[in-house]
Amino acid sequence: MTTTSALDSGTKLKFALATQARALGFDAVGVTGPDALGEAGPRFHDFIAAGGHGDMDWLAANPERRADPRVLWSDVRSIIMLGVNYGPDDNPLNILAQRDRAAISVYAQGDDYHDLIKKRLKTLARWLHAETGHDVKVFVDTAAVMEKPLASAAGLGWQGKHTNMVSRAFGSWLFLGAIYTTLELPHDEPEIDHCGTCRACQDICPTAAFPAPYRLDARRCISYLTIENKGPIPHEFRKNIGNRIYGCDDCLAVCPWNKFAQAGREIKLAARDELRAPDLAELARLDDAAFRALFAKSPVKRIHRERFLRNVLIAIGNSGDAALAAEAERLLGDPSPLVRGAAVWTLSQLLPREEFEFLAADKAATESDASVQEEWRMARTPTPAQSAQERG
Repeated sequence: MTTTSALDSGTKLKFALATQARALGFDAVGVTGPDALGEAGPRFHDFIAAGGHGDMDWLAANPERRADPRVLWSDVRSIIMLGVNYGPDDNPLNILAQRDRAAISVYAQGDDYHDLIKKRLKTLARWLHAETGHDVKVFVDTAAVMEKPLASAAGLGWQGKHTNMVSRAFGSWLFLGAIYTTLELPHDEPEIDHCGTCRACQDICPTAAFPAPYRLDARRCISYLTIENKGPIPHEFRKNIGNRIYGCDDCLAVCPWNKFAQAGREIKLAARDELRAPDLAELARLDDAAFRALFAKSPVKRIHRERFLRNVLIAIGNSGDAALAAEAERLLGDPSPLVRGAAVWTLSQLLPREEFEFLAADKAATESDASVQEEWRMARTPTPAQSAQERG
């Protein structure tokens, strides 16, 4: 039985913990238990069984660890969930109208949040260990931890119909981190769902990635397609990607709860000027060294130059600007088949058909990679609309 003095001691410690967290730059803090996932575990198993994770094999590996924190660490007694606000200072949807510019997801326009938050989690965890002697482990989006359901259980917000976190104080813009500890701490009340009848996040999705409220098919999600997907972007999604070259913020940005959001206070997470609306032509000219230099501290670096240029070429193909065709034609000679294949599609979108056929007659015959040859074949096959137009 918990005594009043023990309860008071736990409450005081929790208050001191929250004070330390906010001094370190965390904007939200809550505590829950390892048994708090409830139905989130079975839903995760269903998600994996349905193949909704696509090629993200790391999600499917050891799913029992995600479904029950005690499988990951049997000694855990409390889970401290922390959030850092990264709210943008303008509407991320505005860039989508600038077709010659690249749209980079808000979270990737500043320094990599993993590095920043992990350092702060470790500092806070060391403080807690020094105060109590209890063991601690820290996690930030790199382990088998279901951060969003745990954050909901700890009162930081709730998972909206787009499956992302929503906070009444910060809207859609919270980075999450977790501290597991052997210490018993008083739990916070879970946040309730405030989505109501709203379906703005589902309606705005360009690729219809939500088969139902609270369900995501990652294989259709632009964030997955431009970041996790290692191969060519499926043809059915290319036009819908628009000028998004790394991630997508549509379902986050449209959420009505963002009316209460505020710009993030951490300068290292703020958007760098050169990544707010970079010029597509300039991005297409980046060699490997220039790519690594530009994105040295950004999460964008993880997709490497090949996938990055694939994404840039898709955006150029959607620009409607024939002047950019020269960038794609130059990249027909890139060493990467992934880049060359994307360049073929881009040219098929920007060049008049006769000019494209003239180029194809010269270039397609010398292409040795089967995947790029297939891009040429598909690009040279008239669509039903084109066939009808040619028939007059």
